[in-house]
Amino acid sequence: MAQTRKTDGHKGKTRAAGRLLAVLVWTMLLVPDSARATIYTFVDKHGTVHFTNVPNDPRYKAGVVRPHSRGSRSPRPGDPRLYEEHIQRAASHYAMDPLLIKAVIKTESNFDCMAVSSKGAQGLMQLMPGTAADLNVWNPFDPKENIFGGTNYLRQMLARFGGNIRLALAAYNAGPNRVEAAQGIPLIPETQQYVARVLQHYRQMSAASSPSSRWLGAAN
Repeated sequence: MAQTRKTDGHKGKTRAAGRLLAVLVWTMLLVPDSARATIYTFVDKHGTVHFTNVPNDPRYKAGVVRPHSRGSRSPRPGDPRLYEEHIQRAASHYAMDPLLIKAVIKTESNFDCMAVSSKGAQGLMQLMPGTAADLNVWNPFDPKENIFGGTNYLRQMLARFGGNIRLALAAYNAGPNRVEAAQGIPLIPETQQYVARVLQHYRQMSAASSPSSRWLGAAN
């Protein structure tokens, strides 16, 4: 199985490529383990996304990669203002601090709604396909669905860990079972750095607006 998908940096084509890769991830998850083949992908210098189960080029890497716009080496940051309404509504619905939601999005995707990680996490709040399905997020590249789903999950983690923001963020990144097993933030460098980055963004955003003492107190 070898296919290519052409992208040229335009919004419509990038969305189409992202949806195609999302479908690919879902398809592979539905295939039984005994019949599942490893998918290899790479993005060439023209922005064409190539994927196959028979890698015949050294540029192929196992897993799904995000199609970048032409000439870029990393996802372009998105405009936070585009998602302000969704963030505020999700924050109100789930009784969350909107600045904490923004800090998570900043850390997860830098406000790039088409972001896909090497592990298959998707969208603004980087939801894994299984988690997205559990949260009834059917299109993780839709900003509203992703933000509401991610906020819902973050609220669940806060409830599970007694409102402790550090532990909730660690659970968001590494999974709640690992946090419970470690009885704190797991000794996983990625998770420890993740928690630190989110809190750094959160404090910076709070300092630039009107911080809530209740939330900031929980973060300290």
